[in-house]
Amino acid sequence: MAKIVTLGEIMLRLSTRANTRILQTDDFYATYGGGEANVAVSLSNYGHEAYFVSKVPTHEVGQAAINSLRRYGVHTEFVSRGGDRLGIYYLETGASCRPSKVIYDRSHSSFSEATPQDFNFAEIFQGATWFHWSGITPALSDETAACLREALKVARQMGVTVSCDLNYRSKLWSPEKAQSVMRPLMEYVDVCIGNEEDAQMCLGFKPDADVQAGQTDADGYKNIFCQMQKEFGFRYVVSTLRESYSATRNGWKAMIFDGEQFCKSRCYDLNPIIDRVGAGDSFAAGIIHGIISGMSLPDTLEFAVSASALKHTIHGDVNLCSVEEVMALAKGNGNGRVVR
Repeated sequence: MAKIVTLGEIMLRLSTRANTRILQTDDFYATYGGGEANVAVSLSNYGHEAYFVSKVPTHEVGQAAINSLRRYGVHTEFVSRGGDRLGIYYLETGASCRPSKVIYDRSHSSFSEATPQDFNFAEIFQGATWFHWSGITPALSDETAACLREALKVARQMGVTVSCDLNYRSKLWSPEKAQSVMRPLMEYVDVCIGNEEDAQMCLGFKPDADVQAGQTDADGYKNIFCQMQKEFGFRYVVSTLRESYSATRNGWKAMIFDGEQFCKSRCYDLNPIIDRVGAGDSFAAGIIHGIISGMSLPDTLEFAVSASALKHTIHGDVNLCSVEEVMALAKGNGNGRVVR
């Protein structure tokens, strides 16, 4: 299988239990996760040699974060050590008409203060087939943006395929700042993944669709995909599409375009949702796996959508499903019967 590198921040996640609010909880459930780390776990589960690159403190919390990846086979030898703290985020899981809520406590984390000198990207990308990053990484600080730019330059020089999940986060930066940083980085990207908000906030493209009103005509997405591909030269443009009926019931589908073929996936009615955090990361990992494995464009999309649909049923940031489990759902076996 392929060597795949991801670069980003892993955080301590503190979640309330059983849909309780932060204001009423007496304890939190601790796990670890972060966009690119989640992608690495999925890809490791699919049999790839997944390498996660980051910076964490030398104390026990930093080590626990690394251990959380190692248990799933992710390679962590290129994680730099230093700094004072691991980023934290608090998750309050919503229900019915009350949305979930995330509160970040990640300022001055070890990774947000990392510099290009913390990483030897020529060594890191030796033998690599693929490099994945998300818009969260350059949003953290000017320093992490500089790390990413250096990584992208080296990846390009070494012939590594690059995917980006745009992942706009309004609590980290404004659309103006996002576009000033993200648009120049697109010259290094082969596979662009996002949703309608990501495309608008990070790159300035607005699909002709009103998701909130349930108007999700595929032609509006195809038009914007063509524009994005024309401007940036992407090999693939991919978008997830979430129709939120409530915090615990969503419609979930996706689209992909390779310049010639435009594919739409089946739509999953996700109800009830157990945990939607990390669903986009599991989708990105599914796209990467499908392309690397030589799947057809429709099959790649169905694999990715099925993987992310399954992630909605799993607590925590990471998707813990095998290729066989994802393929079973992609082929239509979603009845939930006990496997004996």
